[in-house]
Amino acid sequence: MQPAPLSSYVETWHPEPVIAHDPMDPGPAAAVSALLDLPAPAAEAGDPLPPLWQWFHFLHWPAQHELGPDGHLRDARFLPPLPDRQRMFAGGRSRIVHPLRLGEPAERVSSLGAVTPKRGRSGELLFVTERQEFRQSGRTCLVEEQDIVYRSGRSGGGQHPDTVDDRTVPAAGEPWQLRARPDPTLLFRLSALTANTHRIHYDAPYCRDTEGYPGLVVHGPLLALLMLEVVRREAPGRRVSTLSFRLRRPAFAGEHLLAEGSPTDAGALLRTATHRDTRHATAEVTFA
Repeated sequence: MQPAPLSSYVETWHPEPVIAHDPMDPGPAAAVSALLDLPAPAAEAGDPLPPLWQWFHFLHWPAQHELGPDGHLRDARFLPPLPDRQRMFAGGRSRIVHPLRLGEPAERVSSLGAVTPKRGRSGELLFVTERQEFRQSGRTCLVEEQDIVYRSGRSGGGQHPDTVDDRTVPAAGEPWQLRARPDPTLLFRLSALTANTHRIHYDAPYCRDTEGYPGLVVHGPLLALLMLEVVRREAPGRRVSTLSFRLRRPAFAGEHLLAEGSPTDAGALLRTATHRDTRHATAEVTFA
């Protein structure tokens, strides 16, 4: 018997928007700055928040019994009701009208955007776009869309190396460069700062035996954050107005990463590379 198409599980799935609030305390920005080995916090009370650092606010800590065997929530407002659901963060877009400011309470309105079934090389996929609107002082400051890909059932290891090469360093090709080598400690700290309990980032036996990876998986959001950190360091006087990024291929703890990019007339083009692939993630920003 043919399995039911994924679209059949979401025909009547229309979750209502949800509103959350955050005091925008400077603590998370200081913690992220320490994670990135910055000499001082990148932003303090009254300062604009760097692009994508809103990910460290509005955190949700569910009860332990609400988590599934992979560490993800079993059920939540914007998780599609698929059997044996597997989740992958694919990318996103942001439009920054006014940068969020630390120390000023903010409101986030989350809603469901598009729900699109597609068929890939490994089977049927469901693309879900979650829209988030951030407000401060009664005005919309930031609109973000996140693209999440879901499948039903396990996909196996995919085209991943058998072991992690922690020696080979990727060659640079662009004028803006930032090198990093995430280790298990860094991944653990990032998981804690984002309330991310997915086991692929801290449970090595689970990664190898259940998910088919050669080691701990570097958070996709970290690849995006590193690209935006390149922009923050190389163009400190410019304000990012729009950004988009795509996560293409996972990287693993111990591998040498290179986030690099080059300026354009409107902004910058960026990518994150390892010795295995020059485009684990790509991004484009425009300046105000």
